[in-house]
Amino acid sequence: MSAATAPASARRSPLLVVAGWYGELRATHPARVLRWLRNGVLATVAVTALLYVTAAVQAGHRIADARHTRLAVQEIDAAHDAAVGADRALTRSFGTRQVGLIGTGTEFANDTAQVNTDVTLAAEGNAAGDRGRTQIQFVQGQLITCQTLAETAVQDTSPAGVVGITDVHSALTAPQERDGTTPIPDTGGLTSSLTDLRVLENAALSHQRSSGWLSPAVPWTLILGPALAVLLLTTATGYVLARHFRRWPDPRLIAAAALTAAVGITTGVLCHLDAAHLSAHPRAGHPVTTTVALCALTAAGVLAYLAYRPRLAEYRFPRS
Repeated sequence: MSAATAPASARRSPLLVVAGWYGELRATHPARVLRWLRNGVLATVAVTALLYVTAAVQAGHRIADARHTRLAVQEIDAAHDAAVGADRALTRSFGTRQVGLIGTGTEFANDTAQVNTDVTLAAEGNAAGDRGRTQIQFVQGQLITCQTLAETAVQDTSPAGVVGITDVHSALTAPQERDGTTPIPDTGGLTSSLTDLRVLENAALSHQRSSGWLSPAVPWTLILGPALAVLLLTTATGYVLARHFRRWPDPRLIAAAALTAAVGITTGVLCHLDAAHLSAHPRAGHPVTTTVALCALTAAGVLAYLAYRPRLAEYRFPRS
């Protein structure tokens, strides 16, 4: 088919198409336009309810993950403190000059056992993936090395002094070697490796907290977007009522728009507070909050339907 014989509608510019749509809209009976607006308001309220549940649930999951990671970081800090305590306990034990009788001492054994416990608990909340698991295994291996060196130093003692104690202290608390000003990973003692692990988990925690579902922009956009749509539809309804029916908008329609906006604003505020504090019991997804929000949106839908009903009841046109 040539351009000369193509249908006229295929050759019309987008501006003409839009103008044609606008002309058809102006020619449509106001009652039918009101029906479209009513359906739009009801659909938007339903979408608001769906997005509220989605935002609350997703934010709750992300907060739970971030809390686990934060607990893992706290366990790593506790393990670091226990490792430093083990180093001090070893110094006191060897200072007695009686390690042949008392060994490394109960305090050293308790501290090293605490390091193992804390690192094991931290592994349950590891969010750094394979790098985190590898570092945890490296730390556990270093801990075993420290315990072995300490036992060897206990067996290799003399009245004149202690042999091997320097190696144990180095295995526990030696700083990382440096290439200029850059630390070289996996070259320090146990405390340095725990510091590296903490850096990895903190980086993972920062990534979790920057998740889109925990960003203030996401819940505000998802929730207030439909609320803005309801406001626009309400404004359009007021225009149609004033122009064609000489009526003011029904107060129930304004109440429906206000309820929808209130749910959106409240959800945005609660999601922001939950994300900022990593709440143990997020308020946005709490059963009470969810029930109140869904009831408010249900009421908004009912009010919107009732607000349009008097005007639509005056006419009987086929649904479109």
